[in-house]
Amino acid sequence: MSKEKFIRPEVLATIKDLPLLAKTVVEGFMAGHNQSLRRGAGLEFSQYRSYQPGDDLRQLDWKMFARSDRYYIREAEVDTNITVRFVLDGSASMAHEDTNGLRKLDYARFLVASLAYLASLQGDAVGLYVLRESGLINLTPRSDNMHLQRFWHRLSEVEPQGKFPDAQAAGKLLADRRQKELTIFLTDLYEQEDEITSLLFRLGAQRHELLLFHLVARNELDFAYSGTLTFEDLETGRTLQVGTAEQRSSYITKLQAWLQQTERDMRNRQIAYDRFVTDEPLDKALRAFLQKRLLYG
Repeated sequence: MSKEKFIRPEVLATIKDLPLLAKTVVEGFMAGHNQSLRRGAGLEFSQYRSYQPGDDLRQLDWKMFARSDRYYIREAEVDTNITVRFVLDGSASMAHEDTNGLRKLDYARFLVASLAYLASLQGDAVGLYVLRESGLINLTPRSDNMHLQRFWHRLSEVEPQGKFPDAQAAGKLLADRRQKELTIFLTDLYEQEDEITSLLFRLGAQRHELLLFHLVARNELDFAYSGTLTFEDLETGRTLQVGTAEQRSSYITKLQAWLQQTERDMRNRQIAYDRFVTDEPLDKALRAFLQKRLLYG
């Protein structure tokens, strides 16, 4: 069975239970790529030493015992656990719906739920930050299973509303940064006055790893509309009547130029940039996370 069956967004949309969705995505992805996950304590193995009373029995190496009839403890010296912060744009533009019926926020929710589960399997602490005009939703990073359940519950309740918050509210993200931290910022980059770009640049300047997941709908990319239509700005309420046939070529040219310039600007600031179209399977996001996670961890 193709791994894509597990991770295509229109299939995932039929799964209403977010933990089940996350596990379906990750397990389908890992089965398709024959990769193993490092679970648990997040410590790189260094050497063996003899067992001493009081040692944690979970660190006993039973294969060594079978070969030597002696107890050995697997010592570790480098803690490879990190903190993974998921920053989600919760403004009204994320309610934009693609031709497959999925909103950008739905797709972002699938990504965040799956990546948080993948991170937790590797022993990482995960935190959730949702940026909306009404204020910042903040779930401080932790690594236990109860926290992951709260994470999924909070994520399932997020609905897009209002404009992107002002610099003061968004600036709370800049506080309480940890030594080993990876931030994944999910947004459609719809902004009025560079408020999202400015926040990204400020986050990127803090010497932590930052991944930008830029969400774009297929109908935005292709502009596959016909006739004369009225488009409404989801955040300002402004409307614009457009003759789609006359504007398609100009629109696509300007959009592609903006996308290319945005990617250059981010990479020039050492911000890892990946673009996701909301009709694509989720494997690219999982692969991007694992690659960055292994390099950083």
